[in-house]
Order: sequence, then C-alpha cells, then structure tokens
Amino acid sequence: MKILLVAYDNDSFISWFPQGLAYIASACLQAGHEVEIYNQDVYHWPESHLTALLDKKHYDFIGVSACGGYYQYRKVLKISEAVNQAKHRPFYVLGGHLAAPEPDYFLRKTSADAVVIGEGEITVVNLLEALEQKKPLHSVNSIAFLENGACIQTPRQDLIADIDGIPYPAWELFPIDHYALLRVPHINNSERWMPVLSGRGCTFKCNFCYRMDEGFRGRSPESIVEEIQRLKKDYRISFITFSDELLMSSTHRTVAICECFIKHKLNVKWDCNGRLNYAKPDVLKLMKEAGCVFINYGIESLDEQALRNMNKALTVKQITGGIENTLAAGISPGFNIIFGNIGENAESLRLGVEFLLKYTDHAQMRTIRPVTPYPGSPLYYYAIAKGLLKDCEDFYEHKHVNSDLLSVNFTGLSDDEVHRLLYEANQKLITDYYQMQIQKAGETLRRLYLEKDSSFRGFRQT
Repeated sequence: MKILLVAYDNDSFISWFPQGLAYIASACLQAGHEVEIYNQDVYHWPESHLTALLDKKHYDFIGVSACGGYYQYRKVLKISEAVNQAKHRPFYVLGGHLAAPEPDYFLRKTSADAVVIGEGEITVVNLLEALEQKKPLHSVNSIAFLENGACIQTPRQDLIADIDGIPYPAWELFPIDHYALLRVPHINNSERWMPVLSGRGCTFKCNFCYRMDEGFRGRSPESIVEEIQRLKKDYRISFITFSDELLMSSTHRTVAICECFIKHKLNVKWDCNGRLNYAKPDVLKLMKEAGCVFINYGIESLDEQALRNMNKALTVKQITGGIENTLAAGISPGFNIIFGNIGENAESLRLGVEFLLKYTDHAQMRTIRPVTPYPGSPLYYYAIAKGLLKDCEDFYEHKHVNSDLLSVNFTGLSDDEVHRLLYEANQKLITDYYQMQIQKAGETLRRLYLEKDSSFRGFRQT
C-alpha cells in the first residue's frame, strides 16, 4: 500500500526528530509497503498544501501521531480538516497519546477512520494487511473505530517483548541534516544531534502522567551502542539525547549502559531523563565518564505532602541529595517543577523557586508551569470525579488553552491568585537567568580586552 505519514508543524525553528513516526515507517517498509513522510515540521506548509497533495497523488493510507496538548489538539483538527477535504481521501488514522485515552471523542471530532492505541509497529502493519485483504477492522487488535454510531475498541495487542528486535527508525526517509541542528545544553556548534530510545515505559505512576502501555522494557546496552554507532557512521552524529521516559530506571541498568559505552569507546556526549533516588555519586561518576553532560529530572515539587499526593515516590531529601550529587559529578541537572497539584499552596511554590535559585547552574532557563490533568492520567479522572472537569471536550475546548495557564485548579487558591503567584515566581527565575547571562558576557568581555583572549569568536547567539 502507498502510505503517507504526517510530521506536523509545531512552529519550531529546528524540529525534534519524530521518532515514533520513524519507527512506524520502518515497520511498514519492512512489511513491503511504500512510505512517504510529509515534513510539514520542516517546511511549515499550510494545511491547504496537504489537501492539494492528496488531490494530486493517490495514497491508500495516511497517519498522524501527536502527544496530548492544546497546540497538538488544534493542529490535529486542522490536519484532519485538510485530509477530509481531499478528493482522494485515504484511510485516515490517528496515533499517539493525544487520541488514545479518548478515542470515541477524537473519532467523532476528526472523522478519522481509526485510532491506534498503544505501541504501533505491529498494530499498524496488521491494520494495513486487513485493509489490503478487506478483512473487518474487528480483526485488528489495539484500534478503535466507529461502527453504526458506536465506538468499538478491539482487544489490546500484546506488547513487543524483545524490543531489541524492533527495526531502527527509518532515518533514510527524513531530512536528518535538519534535525541534527537541534541545540541542547552543552552541545557545541559543530556537533550534530539525534535522539535515541533506550527503552519503553516507566516503572513509576505519577498522578499527572498518562501512559499508553504498562510496565517497562529496556533495550540491551549492546543494542543501544549498535544504534549509536550507526548514527555516527551514517549521519556523523556526536550528541545523543535519550528521549525515553527514564533511562535511569534502576542503578543496575544505568551502570550496565555506561560500562558498555566505555567498553566500546563510544565517544559521544549525551543526556537523558533520570530519577533522583538513583542519583548516587558512584553512578553519576560513571555516567560522566561515559559521556553524560545533562540529566533531566522530574522534581515536580519541594512540598513533601504534595509529592505524596502525586505519588511521585520521592522525598525532598532524595531530591536535594540527588541534585547536589549531580552537580558534584560535573553534570548539569534539568529542573522540572510544576505547581498546583492536589494540596499545594503558595508556600509550595515558594519552596520550588527557592530550590531552583539555589541549585541552578543556568545550563537552561527553567520556568514553573501549572500541573495539567491530561486525559488518561489519574489526575484527569480525579478532576472529573470532583466536578472540576466534565470530559475530554471540556478539557480541550474550554480548559486547556495553553500549557502555562491553568487548565484545572486543584489548589485552595483562586485562578487569579495562582496566575499571580506564577507570574511572580517566573519573574524571579527569568531575571536570575538573564542576570547570569549578563555576568557571563561581562566576564567574556573582560578576558577579551584585558587578557587579550584570541580565542574569542564574537558575541553570537549560536
């Protein structure tokens, strides 16, 4: 079959490589299908361009995948309208975290023919086979579709147990020279970047997180090394971001991965998502030796009770110790703090700001956003049970209009009070960040003229 996969435009100057789409593309190619990528993310085409393409060329199948979010929701609606207006409209499928928790709503809202729920490599190939052989959609696991006005959800497809056996993303279908220019903390101008998935899933169950598949499946260190070696050889990649939810899923796994990197003399810089309860000095020292320069941590709150309420499985002592250990190892920590979860108040936010100001190394500008109860998360169902939210339509059409504004208020404060507190908190954080940039620029200026620093290359943004 002839397949078009849409990488939607998220209004970024340099876009994040759409890994999920690339994995699906690879599975489809291996099954013998013809695959094209519609790179709206790179070329910023208007949706009318997609309709014109579908009118001009005949595709059998079109798919778009998106995570939950106000921007993604509105973008998918625009893309859906463009697909539905096409004279030669293909079979239209939605995937990803956006539609999976509420497929009934999204099927009706977008007029998509099916929603793929969960891991897609096997499901999409099975769906294509059913379409080719004119089998009923009921025969395909892990999808949802409308039939006689009712939403049908088929049984879930078994997860892929051996994820080392999943084909590499179909990099050859994408303009890698565009994605390789993405900049992250501690990357040099001459270095080329790409993301790698070291595993699937997460071992923790925070109340604000929606996960399509249960459990955690990690790739073997050898498989990860082989993929990075391929990226180095074929695309001259020298900086890797591990984009999965949690590379540091255990001390043992983190150590095994780092030892494998060192053994194979991988010689790449990398960053990852980590857990502060695993951020021990010996582990961090090994990570540094293996090339790690940045660890993105989910801190969420410095309020002990709020951490318990959100089922974070962390204490303030673990958070503080882990950040201090990370800095001592010479690795930059990424601070993710949100505000407004169950039981939080003004003091909760003050503690978060105080912590950020004390420990930030200014590798990134970090602000604090309000917690958002995305559909599928425990917090979403809590909001509905408490009468704070009606349903998916209420969330996306009325409540979640921006990630930096309240969607649902779980505090005892008014909405205006929450927004005022966030304004004051982020004003402090942003001011601190730019004051440090001025200080760094001033030091560069001093070295240039007073020490005659001949290595100076100009005050450039990149």
